[in-house]
Amino acid sequence: MNHCPGPLELLADHLRQHPDQPYLHQPVERVWRSFTWREVDDQARRIASGLLAQGYAPGERIAILAKNCAEWFIVDLAIIMAGMVSVPIYTTAAAGTIRYVLEHSGARAIVLGKLDDTAAAEEAIPEGMLRLAMPYPTARADAHWNEWLSHHAPLAEIAEPQPDALFTLVYTSGSTGTPKGVEVTHHNMAASAFYTRLRADARPGDRAISYLPLAHIAERAVVEHVSFGQNIEVFFVESLETFADDLRHARPSGFVSVPRLWTRFQTQILAKMPDARLQLLLRVPLLGRVVAARIRAAMGLDRARLFGSGTAPIAPALLQWYARIGIPISEGWGMTETTGLSCSNQPFRADWIGTIGQPIGCVEMKLSAESEILIRGDSVFSAYYRNPEATAASFIDGWFRTGDLGEQRPDGAWRIVGRVKEQFKTGKGKYVSPVPIESLLAANPIIEQVCVMGSGRRQPLALVVLASGQAGTGATAALERLLVQVNAGLESHEKLDHILVCAQPWTIENDLLTPTLKLRRDRIEARYAERVEALATEEPVVWIQGL
Repeated sequence: MNHCPGPLELLADHLRQHPDQPYLHQPVERVWRSFTWREVDDQARRIASGLLAQGYAPGERIAILAKNCAEWFIVDLAIIMAGMVSVPIYTTAAAGTIRYVLEHSGARAIVLGKLDDTAAAEEAIPEGMLRLAMPYPTARADAHWNEWLSHHAPLAEIAEPQPDALFTLVYTSGSTGTPKGVEVTHHNMAASAFYTRLRADARPGDRAISYLPLAHIAERAVVEHVSFGQNIEVFFVESLETFADDLRHARPSGFVSVPRLWTRFQTQILAKMPDARLQLLLRVPLLGRVVAARIRAAMGLDRARLFGSGTAPIAPALLQWYARIGIPISEGWGMTETTGLSCSNQPFRADWIGTIGQPIGCVEMKLSAESEILIRGDSVFSAYYRNPEATAASFIDGWFRTGDLGEQRPDGAWRIVGRVKEQFKTGKGKYVSPVPIESLLAANPIIEQVCVMGSGRRQPLALVVLASGQAGTGATAALERLLVQVNAGLESHEKLDHILVCAQPWTIENDLLTPTLKLRRDRIEARYAERVEALATEEPVVWIQGL
């Protein structure tokens, strides 16, 4: 086990070298407040004192239910300083999920922050559990952040966690079944952050923006804990409505998003300039560079040198489109169980578009006989909390079974071709992997979301949600042409017989996406099952009304 410095060790280095340099930047009612490294340390020590004053013992669980903000980073540090274990919860989680995580983890207290809706929290949090409120409108609370800062002195002697001690319990977003609590140790997180910093070439003076959920391991490992390792300034987003302005204010050195958001950004760009005209301008040597630079500046990405995409497959054609405007997006791959990023096409290689590149330095990967990706290394977890059966089923000879089907190209790059559990068998007895077909369909900007299904059917079909403004005249003909184009490259048993256009988008709120925007395939298929069963037309494109 190689030593990788943890957040408290790294924080101490910042306090010695540049205590009064700005670290966190938080907008509140459109006014930016900055926190120096010294202020972050002071507040974290005071919150840690407050936790210990409640009589909680080292190792006890403290839940966090809050949207991204400076105080999220601070309370994460405070929990470590107090020798306790954090349990992050998605702010979009339903009451049943919140209740399950609190009960299963044995959480003693919950820290509440910015929430769009407090109803689920109010329903789920049991009476008698301490509620500490961050200084934002949130659910009912017994204790308040600023009061603790005033009443508690900074903790003088902070915990010194052992590398194999539990750092956090992260509950999987649960695309199927009940969420599992992944035990992430201090060494898991330290190793992941250290080698991600190396792969990303993170530098002192870099700027980052934190907006993807901190309840997800990727945002904590790739943004929060990477920032601990360098003198990196982190900016937060005040709300969805202010996102574009906040991004332009931050002007980050790197920007990571998810495929659905990259698709939406593309749609917003094309709403101002048709793609045919844009591509024509980009081909003009000098003018093309000016146009691309203006697009990046309008997005707030004119200073970014690194771009990433993860959590789900992204269409290679979309990556190529972005590369033409000077945004070379490196696709990355990782899991909660691998403590974030494990493999990445970074530094970006255009000839590796469509792959996830190569593993970072703390892990090694191989394929099983069934082409399932197996992984082991310092950032890979060892157990699911209170679930020995799931733990035993997930490892083989010390290698974690990821559930992803993959292949390694002769040039060393890895490629994800689907999920073991997502494969389905058609009525012809042939297996189909939906992800590669979905990527072909999603390459067309008319489509924002797609789910290929077909278990037991004669041929697969695709459910799609169109991008905003694409449902007008000509959409049916465009989809028919796309269907012919995609089918031309598929095996006979993979060819789609229909595209079904869904009227309503799939969202976290209607329970068709996980909090990390992955498809809940079983629920999407169940929602449209009756319409699929009732199909009695040879028309290749069918519009589903009302759903």
